Amino acid sequence: MGKNKFHDGSGPSQRQLRVGELIRRTLAEVLARGDIHDPDLNRLSITVGEVRTSSDLKIATAFVLPLGGKGSDEVLKLLARNKHELRRIIGKKLALKYAPDLRFQLDETFDRMDDTRRIMAQDVVRRDVDE
Repeated sequence: MGKNKFHDGSGPSQRQLRVGELIRRTLAEVLARGDIHDPDLNRLSITVGEVRTSSDLKIATAFVLPLGGKGSDEVLKLLARNKHELRRIIGKKLALKYAPDLRFQLDETFDRMDDTRRIMAQDVVRRDVDE
């Protein structure tokens, strides 16, 4: 396989980013509209923060968070239970050569942002930043 002169391998390629964003939008739309045949999943409001794809685009990891952050274990179980139907819908809507295997993880971005704000609000840090 030839070397890609536009990508040095230090991070996700443009193709990975583009496909990940398309999957994220489609997944968020499907979950918001309640297109899944699982009433337990349809009653929940789920945020899809990011989707990362493997280099061969065969695995997509979706970072999700339930509204309010409560019941995250239940949401992950429900999504895992319905991943085959979600995969079928994504494959049909995006017309990809291969519909990626979906994996779900809890999105901890908001927790990290809160920690960063807390650290930046400390007097010692503010004093160092102002100097």
